Amino acid sequence: MEPAFILHPLGEELVKNFQAERESLETAVREFLAMNEQGILRASREIAEAFSRGGKALFFGNGGSAAEAQHLAAELVNRMTRDRPALAALALSTDTSSLTSIANDSAYERVFSRQMEALGRRGDVAIALSTSGNSPNILQGLEAARRLGIRAVAFLGGDGGRARVLADIPLVVQAACTARIQEVHLFAGHLLCEEVETILFPLPRSSS
Repeated sequence: MEPAFILHPLGEELVKNFQAERESLETAVREFLAMNEQGILRASREIAEAFSRGGKALFFGNGGSAAEAQHLAAELVNRMTRDRPALAALALSTDTSSLTSIANDSAYERVFSRQMEALGRRGDVAIALSTSGNSPNILQGLEAARRLGIRAVAFLGGDGGRARVLADIPLVVQAACTARIQEVHLFAGHLLCEEVETILFPLPRSSS
């Protein structure tokens, strides 16, 4: 049986590619933090305040961003770095029955806005993730949040797309590579979750 793929030996090209990818990520993280540090702190404060009022965080995204939305919601429901009470967070990309029924009966563009209308309340925070900022269902989800008086944070890429003006706090990774954008989104999302925990559940001060 012939092999399905041919394995090429490790060589100079692979090493150069690894180094280029590493440098690309380091640059993307550095530039993102330089431009968005205050935005992350503002977003963390708004989400913490929503939880303190009994509100919730509603994450949504497509594809890899859907996976990150689910990941970050789980960090808040369970824990990030410290033991503490559970926080009300959910990802709108995980209910396959709702997603497919809305897409089938109405349009895929409405899969997040319809759930936002059902589950979102004033005092919640909507958190969109999109590498382009132009996906129609992301835009409609943000528009629904605005109609409901729900504050919105958006992790975006490139120039932020049309979602940039719909979000109260846009956090933009100004990169062209989808992989770099998603990697920085996850890093920034972890920072956000850690800050939320720190605000709501500060560690006891040492008596020494």
